[in-house]
Amino acid sequence: MKNKNYYAVLMAGGIGSRFWPVSTEEFPKQFHDLLGSGDTLIQKTFKRLKAIVPSENILILTNDRYKNLVLEQLQEVKEDQLILEPAMRNTAPCILLSALKIQMQNPNAVMLVAPSDHWIEDENAFQKNITMAFENCSNNDVLMTLGIQPTFPNTGYGYIEFEKTQNEIKKVIRFTEKPDYNTARSFLSAGNFMWNAGIFVWSVNSIVQSFEKFAPQMYHLFYAGIHKYNTSQEEQFIKENYALADNISIDYAILEKATNVFMLPAAFDWNDLGTWGSLHEKLPKDSQNNAVVRANTLLIDSENNIIQTDTKKNVVISNLSNYIIVDNGKTLIIVPKEKEQDIKHIQEIAKKKFI
Repeated sequence: MKNKNYYAVLMAGGIGSRFWPVSTEEFPKQFHDLLGSGDTLIQKTFKRLKAIVPSENILILTNDRYKNLVLEQLQEVKEDQLILEPAMRNTAPCILLSALKIQMQNPNAVMLVAPSDHWIEDENAFQKNITMAFENCSNNDVLMTLGIQPTFPNTGYGYIEFEKTQNEIKKVIRFTEKPDYNTARSFLSAGNFMWNAGIFVWSVNSIVQSFEKFAPQMYHLFYAGIHKYNTSQEEQFIKENYALADNISIDYAILEKATNVFMLPAAFDWNDLGTWGSLHEKLPKDSQNNAVVRANTLLIDSENNIIQTDTKKNVVISNLSNYIIVDNGKTLIIVPKEKEQDIKHIQEIAKKKFI
């Protein structure tokens, strides 16, 4: 029997521009089956969460333009489980809004916040970690984040410094956003730093009180509509007020200021699937380290490539290594893996030429 006080907020409003040409503003990456598994990323995440949380207690935070995509791909979800953002305002405003909405439904609620587009390997370990976090946050005024054991000095992730204790749940000392390479190396050497996965658990009361204390302007903006949430007036209130909120992350708005932040080290493998290269890491590969999704391939003296087509297209590649080759039926890109961070910029140039 699932605990009726457990809620989840699934964040699904991003564009995923580094996965162009598959991910576009009209059809972003969370609605694609990037792994070739038969499920889109948002479908996989929803299934993972509903193993712990009653499905009716899972809210989907997304941009209003993706409403139909969400309802089409998550057919268990009803319209009143959607929170539609009329403007993009980072994670703090949407988390506060969802917390207030849940608090009005159930003041005893404990909520999980999770991105819709991450890769997690061990579902059982994930469930055990989240259940432990739920239980801890149900009984304590704490803000919990999940930490991922670093495997290399990644400069694209945020880091969490924690107190070295024997306790399974660690007190957080500080957060550091995307350090340079030498700083990241020093973090790994220190041994008490983990990657920030952007997965959080807290009681609605704890997070709402934190906003009241550390982000009072945003708190009062959204608290003004408290009696409109979960009613027919909610949508209009959000349309009129949401864009007035600061464009700020939950890390900057709350977590870097609060003193009751704790971290649970994750027991599962994790990847944020932020780039084609990160996807390559997690896909099955042939003897030459090529990862292929859907394509029928003939690869001659070619290694370390990722090749994806939207259908089982025949793809022949000779003497090419360390490339991203992606064909979505309309657009083909061929980019060196070392230039994957440039894909967002390449997309902007391509839009001016082809659209």
